[in-house]
Amino acid sequence: MSGFDRLAQRLTARAKALAEAHAQSRRLERQGDETRWRRADLLWPTTAKG
Repeated sequence: MSGFDRLAQRLTARAKALAEAHAQSRRLERQGDETRWRRADLLWPTTAKG
């Protein structure tokens, strides 16, 4: 696997994490759930563990 392939793979994984966090945050917003502002996995989706 080339360096570019590894970079593309990391960027794809990062984009997926951001998209999933955004979708979850939007769902919580529609439900009126303010806990989304206290969830590290939604505030910093690319640095949260797991």
